[in-house]
Amino acid sequence: MTKAIVTGGAGFIGSHLVDELLSKGTEVFVIDNFSSGNSSNLNPNAKLFNIDIGDFQIKSLIQELKPDALFHLAAQADVGRSVGNPSEDERVNINGTINLLQGCVEASVPKFIFSSTSAVYGNIQRDIITEKESTTPSSFYGLSKLAAEYYIRLFYELFGLRYTILRYANVYGPRQLPKGDGGVVSVFLDRIKRAELIKVHGDGEQTRDFIYVKDVVSANIASLHKADGKTLHISTGESISINNLLKLIEGIHRLPIKKENAPSRTGDIRHSCLSNQLAKEYLQWQPDVPLLEGLRHAYLK
Repeated sequence: MTKAIVTGGAGFIGSHLVDELLSKGTEVFVIDNFSSGNSSNLNPNAKLFNIDIGDFQIKSLIQELKPDALFHLAAQADVGRSVGNPSEDERVNINGTINLLQGCVEASVPKFIFSSTSAVYGNIQRDIITEKESTTPSSFYGLSKLAAEYYIRLFYELFGLRYTILRYANVYGPRQLPKGDGGVVSVFLDRIKRAELIKVHGDGEQTRDFIYVKDVVSANIASLHKADGKTLHISTGESISINNLLKLIEGIHRLPIKKENAPSRTGDIRHSCLSNQLAKEYLQWQPDVPLLEGLRHAYLK
């Protein structure tokens, strides 16, 4: 691959993906409006287009650049914000995705790789979730990402745009913003460094499947030439409670952590653990960074 577009390339996951693509000699174009991205994350060797993915100019830009692949990571990803302003989720996550898809079809882009989420499943009660489970989102964020998935599949059926959809577990690592349910690791680490009280929403026994950002990046890279037409979980297949996560972080910090319980949040999911067997099969990929090692990396950054 010689050229790639990364939407959200100044964000947490996107910036790590940009770094990896550049290290492989790819010419990288970043589309980011900095609504959640940070200019300090942006690799200076990437070419930036400061533009919203819903902007009408997107289609002509894709036509001009003619990339070999488009990695779509830009999104409104805050569950709490989606509950308060569902129309913004629709504007960014649905209409923005459609805009990019149309641009890719018009420019004959060979591959569209989409960053989706475990939030599409909602509060499904399973020890481990496979891609065959029913999707019943419990937040507008999850609903908007699921709708985007359906548009992507239909664009393939109607126009032949090849795709891979990657549903992430809870991603963590350096550059993650300390906010939102998905950023719980960075929220905890930020408050520890500030010597602030940590608030645990609910009883802390809710569980999550935490995957390190570099493992997510390697899955995106693997999707370039594999898993066409597939929807895959990018996860560890292992879960941990928020209370036990805090215990691991406390061990790394080597000092007691002050915490208190707060009410559960609207739209939050009780348990989430994703099977990664299909990703292993179709991408020849597997996560390499154990949770404790990843937490140490994040703590030191």
